[in-house]
Amino acid sequence: MSRIKILPENLSNKIAAGEVVERPASVVKELVENALDANSSRIIVEVEKGGRSLIRISDNGIGMNHDDALLATERYATSKIRKDNDLFSIKTLGFRGEALPSIAAVSRFTLETKDKTSEAGTRIIIEGGTIRDVSEIGAPAGTLISVKQLFFNTPARRKFLKTVNTEMGHIADTVANIALGWPRVQFRLHHNGKIVKNWIAVSDPADRIADVLGKDMRNMLHRTDADDNVISVSGWIASPRMARKTSRGIYVYVNGRFVKDKIIQHALFRGYSGRLMKGQFPVAVLFINIPSDQVDVNVHPTKNEVRFAQQNRVHGIVADAVSKALNLADRPVPPTSRSQAKNWDRREPSEQPYISETADFFSPQTVPLEKKREHQDMSSKKGDIRPALPVKKKKSESIKTEGDERTRFFPEKQASLWENKPFRDLRVIGQFHGTYIICESDEGLVLIDQHAAHERVLFEQLKKQSSSSRNTSQKLLISETIDLSYSEADILEKLIPDFNDTGFEIEPFGGNTFVVKSVPAILGHGEIKPLITEIVEKMANIGVAPGLENIMDECLILMACHGAIRANQQLSDEQIRTLLTQLDECENSSHCPHGRPILIRWTLSFLEKSFKRIV
Repeated sequence: MSRIKILPENLSNKIAAGEVVERPASVVKELVENALDANSSRIIVEVEKGGRSLIRISDNGIGMNHDDALLATERYATSKIRKDNDLFSIKTLGFRGEALPSIAAVSRFTLETKDKTSEAGTRIIIEGGTIRDVSEIGAPAGTLISVKQLFFNTPARRKFLKTVNTEMGHIADTVANIALGWPRVQFRLHHNGKIVKNWIAVSDPADRIADVLGKDMRNMLHRTDADDNVISVSGWIASPRMARKTSRGIYVYVNGRFVKDKIIQHALFRGYSGRLMKGQFPVAVLFINIPSDQVDVNVHPTKNEVRFAQQNRVHGIVADAVSKALNLADRPVPPTSRSQAKNWDRREPSEQPYISETADFFSPQTVPLEKKREHQDMSSKKGDIRPALPVKKKKSESIKTEGDERTRFFPEKQASLWENKPFRDLRVIGQFHGTYIICESDEGLVLIDQHAAHERVLFEQLKKQSSSSRNTSQKLLISETIDLSYSEADILEKLIPDFNDTGFEIEPFGGNTFVVKSVPAILGHGEIKPLITEIVEKMANIGVAPGLENIMDECLILMACHGAIRANQQLSDEQIRTLLTQLDECENSSHCPHGRPILIRWTLSFLEKSFKRIV
């Protein structure tokens, strides 16, 4: 008896579903792409319980007649491929032919459709891959597909689904990604009977970008265009000051298809060369149009990846387009355009007014006059120096002086400064490259990273404040609003109690918008939106769940990083002294919250041996 057998159709359909249908968001993606291929101008996505209970997609596209509707539910049936060459010249979004039968194989599936030439519509009901009913119905032109109880007959797959909010977050991101690439199509997303988002059709793609990414992004976008008669690139890139810590702000569309491509991402970085710090990612929305026979979209079952026939050519045109757009944006604004300059700040990140420019660590004499007036308006406290929050001092551990040549310049574990010789007793020599503070002690030379040091000070102050009942907050004269995606808004809503414990006052403002009314006093003079956005993005990457340990520490680290003085920032003697005094109040004065060393030291013995003064 033969051991090799042909699988029954219902089982092969379930296997195909495993490739195409990973989670509810996968169903939404396939069905929305089919709706776009049907020339729809309005697509409505209705979801219940994060897609577990129901996914319903309706459109006003061309629809199907009775015979086509029946064929569409068969495997390998498609209107988009006719011959072998078509596989290597895909011009549509959906094309595989097994999406509908695969979805129907693992759900209770209903298809209702009608084209303009038919007098009646067609309804097909399928349960677990088996057709239960086919009937004529009254229906408008277009298609409506309902997917109920996804994975009801594959419990092993169903148990791997995440929480309702997590799955809904993936769905919202999927629809938002597609909506961003199709601005002339209206998309409406519902969850449990409530409208989550309604993206109206717009003629200017920049309006859709602002609607998806947030209104604040609208005035930070630079248009980019390039065309070499074969490949064209268009879109918008954001000012480097809007850079993020993850790649979540990069949106790339190849012939209308949202993709994630390493070649294009590398080209983006090449275009931003010299403008981004290490670990930063640009915000960009790029549309690449290329002949369909020059790109393979059949690389992965989810169709999120592509392969270009001429990778170097694509890389070059994207990098050049981005670089030229940024160079144009960097040009000085003429006097007649000063009003526009207020909305288009073209300075590099290192030149931006960071939070620390008016932080309470500074002395009154060094704060610019206009900043000092602003500070006086927003706070009734006298002067600009606030002492570190009271913490219990911890005795420093003594450091053994190493006199041999094996002394390391960058020790893996940085020891505390020597006993009875704290930071405040160091003799300050000056600054090096506006980044490092050079000090002298009885034992030798000490080099302090000013950003790492101030970051540690702010982190411990914030942590102390969040764990105590004293929340020192500063009211904002004008509350700030923050627009987020659905999944990001869900994360921020969970984090609001933790934020408020540190001195923030954040409240939901309807939809995916939040309003910030107060901030921790030690962060009271900076850009709050980038800080909160970065925290939410980081939480989205590591995952937010009840009981997740150290989640607030991650938030506090980012707050401290945003609030700390930067490299290439000149400090006065008084500012340096204040920083050294505040370091003495820290429980851990050897490393910044990220783990980087705050100081390195060279003993006098080591220096003399290095210069061959002693042997």
